[in-house]
Amino acid sequence: MSARVVAVGAANPVVVLDGRSGAGKSSLARRLVATWPGRSRVQLVALDDVYPGWDGLADGVDYARRTILSPHARGLVGVWERWDWETGSRAEAYAVDPSLPLLVEGAGLLTPEVARVADVSVWVDAPLSSRKTRALGRDGETYRPHWDRWAAQEEHHLAAHDPAHLADLVVTIP
Repeated sequence: MSARVVAVGAANPVVVLDGRSGAGKSSLARRLVATWPGRSRVQLVALDDVYPGWDGLADGVDYARRTILSPHARGLVGVWERWDWETGSRAEAYAVDPSLPLLVEGAGLLTPEVARVADVSVWVDAPLSSRKTRALGRDGETYRPHWDRWAAQEEHHLAAHDPAHLADLVVTIP
């Protein structure tokens, strides 16, 4: 994947990682940041900090596109507010520097609109049993009652956007 980033030839490339819950997007994103080619600091935004609640997959992606990805693509500073899952409201704000590389990861992210502003787009795939084990191991009983509800939103995203076919690269994690 680093070779694809280098091939972009930009000082501030945008990489997006999409995949279903528990597929390994966050782990892959952290590895990519740790091995980022070049000397630039990489900005990493996880959509888990953006989604507005358990029914907010599509709204979170739209929010990220409008406040993070589109401004970055236009060379403008983007400002987004973290979603506080406990209070159910937006919290502190973060700025995204358009002069620096940007990596955004999250379920539902790879839509045609996002693909147009991404320099490298990745679909992360994994079997259901592995995904569920990882997701529930990570988030435990907090996530268990919402698994089916979230999965239905992911299914809608898959049917509407076919993100694996929009991706420049498909990564399969066991």
